[in-house]
Amino acid sequence: MDFFGLLWLFLIISSLQPVIRQKMLEVERMRALARLEKERNSRVIALIHRQETMSFLGFPLARYIDIDDSEALLRAIKLTDDEVPIDLIVHTPGGLVLAAGQIAHALKRHPAKVTVFVPHYAMSGGTLIALAADEIVMDENAVLGPVDPQLGQQPAASVLKVLERKSINEIDDDTLIMADVAEKAIRQVKHTVLELLRTRMEAAQAEQVATTLSTGVFTHDYPISVEEARALGLAVSTEMPKAIYEIMALYPQTAQRRPSVEYIPAPRRAERSGTKG
Repeated sequence: MDFFGLLWLFLIISSLQPVIRQKMLEVERMRALARLEKERNSRVIALIHRQETMSFLGFPLARYIDIDDSEALLRAIKLTDDEVPIDLIVHTPGGLVLAAGQIAHALKRHPAKVTVFVPHYAMSGGTLIALAADEIVMDENAVLGPVDPQLGQQPAASVLKVLERKSINEIDDDTLIMADVAEKAIRQVKHTVLELLRTRMEAAQAEQVATTLSTGVFTHDYPISVEEARALGLAVSTEMPKAIYEIMALYPQTAQRRPSVEYIPAPRRAERSGTKG
């Protein structure tokens, strides 16, 4: 084989390497999910959004909860017997209210126990899904987030503030229309939260939680800690199985840049001082 033949062979192998690596990673994910299913005797589903990049393209893909996710998750739930518990691993910045609401209601209707695991964060639509669970298991440092609706780049609650602070004669028609949509969006999301919580807690407490999470009490990216979630009345545990972290490691971020955090990936034990006699 001449030089150019070797060069072409090298280019072909280089272009196929990321595809092969990705397929191997997918196989490892399926094995890890199967092991956890066997260990917990449950249906394990992962809803994990990362910025994954194929090396030969180099473009990060921002991920969020969309209709494809809801369709796939609803199929997984339908394929699960009523007496089989569901364990859902959620790692997401949020997404479409429609998709998140569909997933949440489907989980709520599942007769067996539903557990949502939050190893790092489940914001916005991720929190809406977590509210459907019988139990939420969070890492001690993990966070949830408010579920108040957003209209494009604007929080619906903030749009309504314009009506409170300005005379209606000073507000243009587009803003008035947006405010009308904002009011409906908040009412709809609050109703969804109440529907998810009404069998989990007393009506007055559910009303308070729904108001806190859906009406703009916090900024949309406010991190709700384990302690705050418990104070709201949510059933939160911190007994996170080690297998969940192992599964998360199989969903890497893009490797096309130097990592911002580096460490030796091994347990670090305290060194015992003293001399031997």
